[in-house]
Amino acid sequence: MRRWILLLGCIVCAIHTQAQTAGYKAVQDVATFKQQFAKASQATQSIQCDFVQEKNLSMLSDKIVSKGKFWFRKDNKVKMEYLTPSYYLLVMNGKDIKTKDGQKESHVSTKGNKLFEQINKITVDCVQGNVLDNTDFKTTILENAQNYLLELTPVNKALSQYFKSIHLLVDKKDYSVSTIQMYETGGDDTSINFLRKQLNVTIPDAVFAVK
Repeated sequence: MRRWILLLGCIVCAIHTQAQTAGYKAVQDVATFKQQFAKASQATQSIQCDFVQEKNLSMLSDKIVSKGKFWFRKDNKVKMEYLTPSYYLLVMNGKDIKTKDGQKESHVSTKGNKLFEQINKITVDCVQGNVLDNTDFKTTILENAQNYLLELTPVNKALSQYFKSIHLLVDKKDYSVSTIQMYETGGDDTSINFLRKQLNVTIPDAVFAVK
């Protein structure tokens, strides 16, 4: 169960707060930012891009770097396909989740499991940009010349067992999320960068098939 939760956490990944916030200052007009962020999020119906994930494990000196493809479509449809260094597949379609590791395929439903539902909601909210409305977190909004930084601190007891903080890096040019980050309570940290983003392209239903 913990492995599955932290895999979803790879979609909501992070790095150390002190390192990330250097050079950032508090946003003065929070209301305007929320309005513009919500407007851009509502206009985004789909996302298709490449990603690079870097994971630092407290027990290892080297980073684990993975690369793959990412798809998102409203509502509640996410697919991550890890291509290197090894293949792994994660598909979320509403409350149904499919994972595939080599030849082993698993199916999970978040229905009726509050923790799974919360993780599912965080994942979609982070990608879709609705995370500011999630009452499971206390949010701090910072900025520099190029980006906004949303620092999310869990106030939900169950979530705080897994995540120390969750960060979103938002591009000022179009208010799209360029990096989603997680800092785990156990000391590991992960960062995913979204590259070559295509917004509002047509993505077939078959991409998100879980059966």
